[in-house]
Amino acid sequence: MPFYLLIFGFPAPIILALLFNEIRIRFLKKSVQSLFYLPHFLSWVIVGGIVFELLSSQGVVNGIREWFGAETILFMQEESYFRTIVVISSVWKNVGWGTIVYLAAITSINPSLYEASVIDGANRWKQVRYITLPLMFPTILVLFLLNIGNFLELGFDQIYNLLTPMTYSVGDIIETYVYRAGVLQGQYSMTTAIGLFQSLVGFVLIWIFNRMARKTEQGLW
Repeated sequence: MPFYLLIFGFPAPIILALLFNEIRIRFLKKSVQSLFYLPHFLSWVIVGGIVFELLSSQGVVNGIREWFGAETILFMQEESYFRTIVVISSVWKNVGWGTIVYLAAITSINPSLYEASVIDGANRWKQVRYITLPLMFPTILVLFLLNIGNFLELGFDQIYNLLTPMTYSVGDIIETYVYRAGVLQGQYSMTTAIGLFQSLVGFVLIWIFNRMARKTEQGLW
């Protein structure tokens, strides 16, 4: 699951920031940005409740399926759908907030570069490819390294509020196991060791990828 979140969750704010940057109507741009930022300020308790309501047997999704003649699916009780639900809900909640940093990086680009590219005949796609993305690369790399450090930390709040007894086999993560073993069962020494192992793995991953990043003259240190 961490791999899926990294593959789908990390590029999402980059793509969204590039799309926001193409909106020329100021009022529309601000309205859309606010709409995407809003989920970040909702707790996972609220988001989990929304997800359960949407995917319940009487929810909107199953209502649409029944309208097309399909059978009702209990999405939150099916193991095959759980990881997809986790990835989609995580991206939906965090993508708007993640675009703030990338939009700041885009706005710091010298406008004269775009003006020169227009004179040379570059269209919008070529401007993004040869100007925006290369100049955003240092910011993307730093945030990627920070995300790698939290590779094993999926987020206790999200999983705890979406997990059901039927999806333990595919949805249980280190944080939820530590909660049950440490808080509920009192196995503090074992859960402390697990937490230390997580931190060690995160440090090793950051160190490895930072060494690779320094070959491009970028990195955290």
